Amino acid sequence: MKQPPAQATDLPRLLVVDDDWNIRDSLKRFFTSQGFDVDTAENAMAARRKLHEQPPELVILDIMMPGEDGLSLCRSIAELKTIPIVLVSAKSEEIDRIIGLEIGADDYLAKPFHPRELLARVRAVLRRLEFSMQVSGPEDSNQFFEFDKWVLEVPKRRLRRSDGVIVPLSATEFALLMVFLRNPRTVLSRDRILDLTRISDSDVFDRSVDSQISRFRRKIESDPKDPSIIKTVWGGGYMFNTDVRRI
Repeated sequence: MKQPPAQATDLPRLLVVDDDWNIRDSLKRFFTSQGFDVDTAENAMAARRKLHEQPPELVILDIMMPGEDGLSLCRSIAELKTIPIVLVSAKSEEIDRIIGLEIGADDYLAKPFHPRELLARVRAVLRRLEFSMQVSGPEDSNQFFEFDKWVLEVPKRRLRRSDGVIVPLSATEFALLMVFLRNPRTVLSRDRILDLTRISDSDVFDRSVDSQISRFRRKIESDPKDPSIIKTVWGGGYMFNTDVRRI
């Protein structure tokens, strides 16, 4: 007998990827009780299959897994899809947070954690993603922006360099870049950047504009220590010091 087709749901869909059955089960039960539609995967292979079959709105991803680890899976998800990722790991060193951000994660939480803290971070990431889409606006939804050696692919929320290198962006980075692209060669104060990006509503790694821009420079500048694209204006803020073209 054929199984009835799965019912459509308007609940936000999560994919929990962890090799520990107890963690997968407890997180599924908790997030289901909080109004989410939750699927689980025990390893990267299973996660890839479920991402292909029914992409979620957000992935909760454990770093330390046998076989392909979470950082490798995070990198490939960020390069191919616009799905936000919250990394979780028993490791709490700062380097893990930095690596996670560099390869496209939206947040990072060290184990052990309280489920409600993870819930708060998931909701914050989804809010930032929604806002980053609002920042781009419907007129920009299918646009490409060219600046310096880069092209921003708005539909995929990623940067492509002239030599083909792909750089995924977190929701915060995307919102930050859209603000600069809409205000080239204009001095923006830190407070103005906070207002336009809502970075202050973010729990991702560090709340300061300076830290976000410093990390973002490492992705796009030829020499982050002597930046030419995002210039610091002492006493003023920052300026996107390059021409921008829609293509």
